Amino acid sequence: MNSSPRSSSSASSHPLAGYGWDEGWEAEFAPYAEQGLLPGRVVRVDRGQCDVVVADGVLRADTAFVTPHDPLRVVCTGDWVAVEPDGNPRYVRTCLPRRTAFVRSTSSKRSEGQILAANVDHAIVAVSLAAELELARVERFLALAWESGAQPLVVLTKADLVPDPATLAHLVQDVETTAPGVPVLAVSAEQGQGLDVLAATVLGGTAVLLGQSGAGKSTLANALLGTDVMDVQAIRDVDGKGRHTTTTRNLLALPGGGVLIDTPGLRGVGLWDAGSGVDQTFAEIAELAEGCRFHDCAHESEPGCAVLAAIDSGALRERRLESYRKLLRENQRIVAKTDARVRAELRKEFKRRGAIGKAAMEAKRGGLR
Repeated sequence: MNSSPRSSSSASSHPLAGYGWDEGWEAEFAPYAEQGLLPGRVVRVDRGQCDVVVADGVLRADTAFVTPHDPLRVVCTGDWVAVEPDGNPRYVRTCLPRRTAFVRSTSSKRSEGQILAANVDHAIVAVSLAAELELARVERFLALAWESGAQPLVVLTKADLVPDPATLAHLVQDVETTAPGVPVLAVSAEQGQGLDVLAATVLGGTAVLLGQSGAGKSTLANALLGTDVMDVQAIRDVDGKGRHTTTTRNLLALPGGGVLIDTPGLRGVGLWDAGSGVDQTFAEIAELAEGCRFHDCAHESEPGCAVLAAIDSGALRERRLESYRKLLRENQRIVAKTDARVRAELRKEFKRRGAIGKAAMEAKRGGLR
């Protein structure tokens, strides 16, 4: 899904180069250029319309022509689109194929996915140090980020609230253990700590800010943008949470190059067909599983299970395995709602576990006689 941005002399000098336009997008757009349509990037979507940045500035366009039944194909912040050169109203005629897409499941019972941002290079997971770390929530965000095709980055915000360097280092290490292969950066937007490293990391690409309400995303966005673009609200002392400061997803140009997509605080981040993302988030478990005696080992009570052996030896935390199991089960349930094969496999697994439990109960009863 991911694709590396490429550059050419024409693409790099294009007025939209600062928004991520490159040779790849130029080639994708060529057929629409022949039709006289304009290339643009969606910076905001609301109520069937969107703001699109084009070579001459930002214009308002209607999305009626590209509103499919599939909610994952609706126009989204970060999309590259072909827009009519004139008209009242103007219309988006098509979306270019996405390189990456950040998707979560909706809270409805209709088993729908919701796309949050498109064509993202870096997924910044903001976690506030003003409250106790919820490592399971970090893992959930990382699973979705890996699945999107973007490179995750965990930013521990409000680092100035942890004045003891040893304590801060311990917190960073805790998250690093939870996020194998993912950079973890402690940042204080108030004091400027870590901002230069973060800005250099996302330079030239598209970054999306993700996290709960009160995680400090808007303050972080303002610091990266160098101006107070996003409103900031007070946070409750009792739990470190706040109201949604950002209510829409906005794509904003960074002063050093590249763009930032700020998102509303996410109370719920349900998985959406994120099997590979879960595996990447728990890469050490997948690696250990290669040493299991049985290739379909469930890491529960099977003999020769390398994962359980790692827990016994202390090499793997039991909390990690429990979190892995939980996200796998959740993802299977989501996929099963739209995949008959997966539903059948789940029923078979439930029957197998039921038979094992019944046999264990009968054996226990036999021993009591």
